[in-house]
Amino acid sequence: MKLLLIGYGKMGRAIEAQAIARGHQIVGIVDPTRPDVHISDFVPAQVDAAIEFTHPDAAFQNVAACLKQGIPVVCGSTGWLHHFPEAQALSQQTGTPLFYASNYSVGVNLFFHFNEYVAAKMHQFGGYNVQVREIHHTQKVDQPSGTALTTAEGILRHFPAKTTWRNEATEAAHELAILSEREGTVVGTHIVTYSSPADSIELKHEAHTREGFVQGALLAAEWLPGRQGVFGMKDLLGL
Repeated sequence: MKLLLIGYGKMGRAIEAQAIARGHQIVGIVDPTRPDVHISDFVPAQVDAAIEFTHPDAAFQNVAACLKQGIPVVCGSTGWLHHFPEAQALSQQTGTPLFYASNYSVGVNLFFHFNEYVAAKMHQFGGYNVQVREIHHTQKVDQPSGTALTTAEGILRHFPAKTTWRNEATEAAHELAILSEREGTVVGTHIVTYSSPADSIELKHEAHTREGFVQGALLAAEWLPGRQGVFGMKDLLGL
């Protein structure tokens, strides 16, 4: 298939390498280092799907440009979800599909799935407090991570004792603490801990490389063309 890459950082380069290895064609790269290339230069006849991994400040503008051009777009940028309702409306207006995930790793999305199940069970039996901890490399801009926010949202849906989250330690019983740490070159670690006076239970996902994210993004790009609507990894994985 013909892919347009938007963003040419570590993820963009990794996607390019794996896409070519899978037999796909990179028809263009949109990035600040290539100021003469713009999303508006491309039309659906030239591009089967765009894959967007950039910066929170640029993501919505990039997604909107793709949708207006009629180019299916897979977005992995986080930190822009205050604009997500606008993106959903634009997808509906243009009939162009949008695929968004805070994390494209198949393992992480199974982690999300199990996290919701465990949250419901822990609330049912009571006696436990819960918190989320996320660790990433020092270059990660957004905090908490998009993956941590998705994890927290899953807990809030199924653990009614928590009604909101706070990006720091908290003593408020209704607040879910998300502890964010930035160190070294850590790819991404997320830990949900349930603790009681009697014991503790942890659910943990640790990414060793970016390959899992790359594979998931390419699976989404291969799956998306020809569909209409807004999709996520639950749709792709049938969860």
